[in-house]
Amino acid sequence: MSRRDPRPSGGLQQAFDEARFGTDRILNLRATMPTAAAAVARAEAWLRERQMGRAGEVLVITGRGRGSEGGVSVVREAVLKLLHSLRRRNVVLDHTEHTAGSFVVRLAPVRALFEAPARARHPAERRPPLADPASLGALDPHTRSLLRELSLRALAALGVSAPAEPFVRDEMVRQFGALSAGLPADSADHEAVLQQALERAIEEFDEG
Repeated sequence: MSRRDPRPSGGLQQAFDEARFGTDRILNLRATMPTAAAAVARAEAWLRERQMGRAGEVLVITGRGRGSEGGVSVVREAVLKLLHSLRRRNVVLDHTEHTAGSFVVRLAPVRALFEAPARARHPAERRPPLADPASLGALDPHTRSLLRELSLRALAALGVSAPAEPFVRDEMVRQFGALSAGLPADSADHEAVLQQALERAIEEFDEG
């Protein structure tokens, strides 16, 4: 007598997944059958965008590779390697296998993008305010103001409560680079998205 498979059928599984995650927190790579390289590019952009939106937990569907050579999904394996890479880069907190062809992914908070090995802590030093870094000069003044606020919070988290202006400027440049890498490439207004990400990161620091 055969044992009944307790897992939901495909249609029922989809209904459960949509009830749990909502359609905006599900990436279905299986539906478009991309190459491994295309799947990785799409998955990374999507995961970074969802991180900026503080989605928390998302579902990535790769398919199980039933039609692939050797029954191994090249897309699944490529996405799995990507998840490990994004974990090292503070985009992903962790992931678990949801089904044989999907992963539940917990995204790191936005502020995690700024976490790095402890930088040298310099004695508190007060100097007259200097201009913002020239490399950020093209940004809107509000964007630079948000970058400054975030840099001060990040340095305070390292124990630097009254940083010298050069350290603040360096931190602004570092944070701008980290956040820019996470912006969705197809965004119509990158600066507006950047401002939203900065505001969320500041909120996360303030929330503790």
